[in-house]
Amino acid sequence: MNITLRIWRQQNLDDKGRMVSYGVEDISPDMSFLEMLDVLNEQLGTKVFGALSDAPVALEVDGYDPPTSKAWSVVAKGRAGAISQVHDLMDTVDLPLFPWQAGEKKRFIRIHPDLITGRRFAVADPDIWRTPLSDVRRASPE
Repeated sequence: MNITLRIWRQQNLDDKGRMVSYGVEDISPDMSFLEMLDVLNEQLGTKVFGALSDAPVALEVDGYDPPTSKAWSVVAKGRAGAISQVHDLMDTVDLPLFPWQAGEKKRFIRIHPDLITGRRFAVADPDIWRTPLSDVRRASPE
């Protein structure tokens, strides 16, 4: 069973605080309120739940092109949202993306960017960091 809990959230003593609604999944009708809070806290500890809270998120993507010795970096900052509409999900599964780690993937997350920044730059030749001591043999640590 899925339920919604309304919880008082306050960052610190100086914060005004507010009521926040949390959807909690996999609740048994036999659970006490404290057991429901345990389930909620487990969900709050996940990266997905953190991303879907109202906190700002950022995603950085970097790349390097060896033939040109050029690198690039893009940062998107904004809010995350779950993709739940069927037509959006169908568009998402057609993207040429795949997870790098095994495991069940229950959700697709979209970032609604407020700011996107990027840069392209030449990568310095590693030899400029060499010194006369670069090739000196060192004693093994004891």
